[in-house]
Order: sequence, then C-alpha cells, then structure tokens
Amino acid sequence: MYELLTGLTQEQIEGKNVRSLVEDGIFDCILNPEIVRTKKPTTRVQRLKNGKRLVLTGLPVFDEQGELCLVITFVRDVILLAHIQEQVNAQSTLIEQMNDQLAYVARSEDAFLSPVYVSQAMADVVHELKRFAETDATVLLLGETGSGKEVFARYTHAQSSRRDKLLLKIDCGGISESLLESEFFGYVPGSFTGASTKGKAGYFEIANESTVFLDEVGELPLAMQTRLLRVLQDGEIVRVGSSNARKVNVRIIAATNRNLLESVEKGTFRRDLFYRLNVATVCIPPLRDRPEDVRPLAEYFLRIYTGKYHKKMSFMEVTLDLLTAYSWPGNVRELQNCIHSLVISRNGPLIAPHDLPGSISGKSPNDYTAVLEKDEHTLRDIVAKMERDFLLNAIGKYGSVQKVAERFGVNRSTIFRKLQMSRSKTK
Repeated sequence: MYELLTGLTQEQIEGKNVRSLVEDGIFDCILNPEIVRTKKPTTRVQRLKNGKRLVLTGLPVFDEQGELCLVITFVRDVILLAHIQEQVNAQSTLIEQMNDQLAYVARSEDAFLSPVYVSQAMADVVHELKRFAETDATVLLLGETGSGKEVFARYTHAQSSRRDKLLLKIDCGGISESLLESEFFGYVPGSFTGASTKGKAGYFEIANESTVFLDEVGELPLAMQTRLLRVLQDGEIVRVGSSNARKVNVRIIAATNRNLLESVEKGTFRRDLFYRLNVATVCIPPLRDRPEDVRPLAEYFLRIYTGKYHKKMSFMEVTLDLLTAYSWPGNVRELQNCIHSLVISRNGPLIAPHDLPGSISGKSPNDYTAVLEKDEHTLRDIVAKMERDFLLNAIGKYGSVQKVAERFGVNRSTIFRKLQMSRSKTK
C-alpha cells in the first residue's frame, strides 16, 4: 500500500536512514527525529520528489519502563483524503435534503386521487397535460376552487421524467407573509431572531431535481413574485441572510382560481411573471359543465371511504340521478366531502335520496307555509313538490324505485319522470 501511495519501491527505501532519504530529495520532511525528541504525536504534510503529497501522522510507542522504543507512522494520500471529504460533504448534503423531503412528505396530504372522468371535456384536458408533461415547460392550471387542480398537477408530475422524484406542494395563500421568503428560499445560520443555528433549506432546495406545485400562485405578494421570477429565469435562489446564489433545477406547476390577466391589469400580479407562467396553460372545467363525471366520481369516492372505514355501502340509482342533477357549486371537493359525510354518518347498505342533504335532494320539511307565501308557485308546482317529497320518502322506506312502483301501482319510468319534472319546476 505504501508503494501505491508514494510511487516508491521497497528497494528504494528499505534499510535506509530516513535522514538520507531527505538529503537525496526523495521527500522533504520526516517525523521520527522530532517524535524521538519530543515524545509526542506529530502530524505533517510530506511532499515527495514526484510531486505527490502525503499526510504523515507519527505516534510514539513506549516500553514498560516508559522509555520510547519505536515510532509508528501512518501515511495517507492528501488527494484521497480531500476526495473522501468531498464525498462526505456531498452525502451530508444529500442526507439533509432527504431529511427535509421526508419531513415534508410526513406532513403533506397522504391521499393521492387519480383523475376520474368519462366526459370528453376532461379527456381533452388529460390528453393536453400528458403532452405538456413530456417537456420541462412550466404548466399553469386554471379552474374554480375545488375543481381538482391538485389532482391534475400530480397527474402531470406522474407523467413526467421526474416522476420518481418528489412533488412538493406549496400553498401560496396559506403561509404567513413574514415567513414566505424563509420558507421558499431557506436561510443561513443566525440570519434572524429564532433562526436555527444550522440554517434551513427552503422549498426550492428541498425539491431540487424535482417538481414544485405552486397552489394558488395568484395569492403571492409582489415582493415574492420578484423572487419567484428569478427562480424561473435563472434557476437560482438566495437564502435569507446570504449573498451567494445557489443553483436549483426544479419543474414548476402553478395553479390559481384567479384571472391572472385581470390581476396584471390591476397591478397585483407581475406581467413578466405571468408570461413566464403562461407557457402551457390548461383550464379545468367546473363539475357543473360535465355532469356525466358526477356518477364515476361519486362511486370512486364511495370506494375510497368505505374501504377506509371498513363499510359496505352502495348508491341507489335514483340517488345517483339526484347527485348528477345537482349543480355542485363547490365542484369535486364538495362532492368528495358529501360522500365522505354520507359514509361516516350512515350505516345502511344503500344510500337513499333521503340520506342526501336537502340542498341536493330538494327535500324540505312538510310545512308548506313558506311555499304558500311565495306568489311564483302555482298549484301544479306545489303538487309536484309534494309528489317529489312523497316519492323520496317512499324510496327511502322501501329501498328501491322498483318496490315503490310495485307498492303504488305505477311504472318506474313514471316515478323518474315525476322526480325530474318536480325538480326542474322547483329550481
């Protein structure tokens, strides 16, 4: 090993006095004479004739009488040590980044919802996102609150070349403005009161080589928009309290329910940032514009929550019809919360119309005083509403439209028609 480290051969040095080797210029310094004199460990850097540099660490060894009997010298390659130190530093940085990522994952939402749809409108959205995912372009998702922008952000990431890396979601409207800069870009030790003595990596460093999802990007204050623009333009961040730029390689997916162009005209959103984000833009249609997706979404959420709570439940057909007919102002999130509530609050195997909230089923108390006081209701409207309430209660009692039809001697189609007609007249 000594031959490998130094380039010297055994024949060149064995049996020779180390002082003679110094005089011959084989190397420039030795430890033995100094350790014999001081009887203390010593470390020096030794330069060889061939230009190599070694780290020498000499240790004295004493006999039983306390007299120095020999010196042991450990020889290490300076370049190899430096290389090992670089590896250790790189591993420490990687471990720090992984710890940050694990901490983020631990506190992030654990549910990943795949896109569920049958409508052509959503098929077009998915097709477009799949094309964009194959590039590294910034993607901007536009849509109403609850329309599923996060689901499609995760879908885009899952279809990209970074699919095996972290998708880090940042709620731009949910972080205190005083903490935004340090959370986004991190800080160096001692940069402000209460700062960690070790410093802290920001979101963009944690997600280096990965994807950052900026949810509700329209909520960012102007100062942070300027800092974000630097990330998009130069791929650089500067920690709070530092003047050194750090390179980051992140793919940006942004989402908002705001009209960013209007925000630009009002001066609340930077025009140059808008153009940077508006590269690959996709609009998520609201649920009311794609009612055919309500049924598969409702059944999907039912499978999720019945599995979570170990229940066996299913929808009656008429219940699904009522869910489809509702306008869902809160979009997919409202539907999801509705199904979640039904699963945890109902025990029966069938979810009947009377189990639904009144705003969805159209069912109201049997007191029609308020109806009578409204001039716009005709007798036909009132009768239709009474029929609807009666049929809904009957379906809840007998468990199916078919049994209600048999009990009262009418066709199933008649029941469906009366439910639909009365609903349309009471809207």
